[in-house]
Amino acid sequence: MRILFAEDDRDLSNAIKRILEINKYEVHQVYDGQEALDYVEVCKYDVIILDVMMPKKNGIEVVKALRQMDNHTPVLLLTALSEIDDKVNGLDSGADDYLTKPFQVKELIARIRALSRRSELVYDSYSIGNLTLNPSLFLLSTDEKSVRLTNKEYKLMELFIRNRNALLSTEKIMESVWEFDTEAEINVVWVYISILRKKLEEIKANCRIKAVRGVGYKLEEGL
Repeated sequence: MRILFAEDDRDLSNAIKRILEINKYEVHQVYDGQEALDYVEVCKYDVIILDVMMPKKNGIEVVKALRQMDNHTPVLLLTALSEIDDKVNGLDSGADDYLTKPFQVKELIARIRALSRRSELVYDSYSIGNLTLNPSLFLLSTDEKSVRLTNKEYKLMELFIRNRNALLSTEKIMESVWEFDTEAEINVVWVYISILRKKLEEIKANCRIKAVRGVGYKLEEGL
């Protein structure tokens, strides 16, 4: 399960990330509200955890922006504020739950489990043209055939579908799919795009990944 965790206190962020990873969650860290919104644009999350007091955009502003984008991913707000009015304001903004600092780790994990169950109920497939990407099974399908994707193949295909017809630079793809994997080299993007192209051809998809020299790649519908 994939979690976006936005917290500007880097020491706290790193500590919570380690705890969540021990509990088998995949965690993407960001340190301000605008960065959180940027990540949501290119990646799908099961749960989003937002600190309320953050630079650029605070947690409540991020929640409001998410809901205006018609993004209904469950959101848990974290804050040192404990007044009832602050909690009401957070929930009214569109957050699903609210946890006041300091908190017990087991309570955080329990709330994430509860929110993730809610997320599973609305975990829809992606589609473009005759192509469907199933997030729970990692299946790429047409009416003709289906193929199973690896984790990185799935992340790359999801990125393309969510940004259909938009040019994505190699650097943006590296940042979104390989994140902080410092051992990954830039040519790995081309390798995985080649693999996806073969799988799209195999299942007779009416979409293709087009390369624009010196700019990047984009997924186009209509072959």
